[in-house]
Amino acid sequence: MEKQNLTLSLPKEIIKRAKIQAAKEDKSLTRFAQEALEEKLKASSGYRSARSKHLGILATPGDLGTKGKINTRREKLHERG
Repeated sequence: MEKQNLTLSLPKEIIKRAKIQAAKEDKSLTRFAQEALEEKLKASSGYRSARSKHLGILATPGDLGTKGKINTRREKLHERG
């Protein structure tokens, strides 16, 4: 994978916390940031894919086995006893 340098301006507190977390995970700050960005992009892509899939399912009504016929009277459904 070809690499390219990137300059970021971030609040000092975020950089400090990121360095500490990267050290805890025995990673460089570059590697830590790369993994965080990859995870964010993967989650975003996965969400869009799942949303699209499920909206497609909702748009196509499924067959409930009744073939559009109601076989039970309303009164029967609401009987108590």
